[in-house]
Amino acid sequence: MRKVWVIGGAAVGLGMGFVMLLVVGVYVVAGNLVNGVTTGSRGLAKGAVPAAYKRLVQEWGNLCPALSPALLAAQLYQESGWNPTVVSPADARGIAQFIPGTWATHGIDGNGDGKRDIWDPDDAIPSAASYDCELAKYVKDVPGNVSDNMLAAYNAGAYRVIRAGGVPAISETQGYVKRIRSLEKSFAAPVKRIDPTRQAAGAIAFAQSKLGTPYLWGGNGTADQGGRFDCSGLTKAAYEKVGITLPRVANDQYNAGPHPSRDQLLPGDLVFFSDDLTDSRAIRHVGIYVGGGYMIDAPRSGAVIRFDPVDTPDYFGATRVTEDGAKALPTKV
Repeated sequence: MRKVWVIGGAAVGLGMGFVMLLVVGVYVVAGNLVNGVTTGSRGLAKGAVPAAYKRLVQEWGNLCPALSPALLAAQLYQESGWNPTVVSPADARGIAQFIPGTWATHGIDGNGDGKRDIWDPDDAIPSAASYDCELAKYVKDVPGNVSDNMLAAYNAGAYRVIRAGGVPAISETQGYVKRIRSLEKSFAAPVKRIDPTRQAAGAIAFAQSKLGTPYLWGGNGTADQGGRFDCSGLTKAAYEKVGITLPRVANDQYNAGPHPSRDQLLPGDLVFFSDDLTDSRAIRHVGIYVGGGYMIDAPRSGAVIRFDPVDTPDYFGATRVTEDGAKALPTKV
């Protein structure tokens, strides 16, 4: 739930025709931009890494050329969802999910306090970066992309990468490399225009069809719920309609693609709101941008799905949802 700014008759007057013009516009923009415009990244996207770990990720993510802050962030998010106390069924521990045996060999004293603590992010994050870069050295002469080969070595072992002459033909390993590389885009700050999401028009059309529907906390739009939604239930259903499966809650949906700046928003982008503008895990509201500074959202109990402005003090940022980005998200974070 979030504080809302109610829009009067002018917003309602935007109406069906306005939204459908935007839907058509998405396809026009996509056709103009998708050819010849590439994406790029440098540094970390605003708030994508929790403030408590941002300095460590930025510093240690530059430890070697094969690594980047966004790539290191993607691995940590995939492994633990930034939870420094988590333990996996395989006894992988902490924010970087080291197995004790691997930690014994590769853990380092990142903060210089004389201890190597698997549970301490000040040690575990530097250790994750150090381990990545050590693997990169092992596979530096292997053909192909050095970062891909490093990730493959992390998953399958350096020997298999060397023997295969690149990422080995192991479905688990190939999937791991693809997931991390896709997640990397969600943690990186874009430096060029981001390609439009072609499915955006269909997502907007779905959200538009739900205008006026009463809000329901936890609502997924099912028949037993009277077809009602909460904020993230609406966005999930909208993208599910066009074949993209998003996580259920807003803060997990934030990592389903790269993050356009405010002046690069396009219809179909998800827009997010939070009381803590330094941490994507604190996000508590999401809507679908429709252009002109407005979104369609399910704002709160007692309200209906409607148009609301995005330029509010709690505006956190945006995500351009991609199919690969959504598929790369861990099932539990």
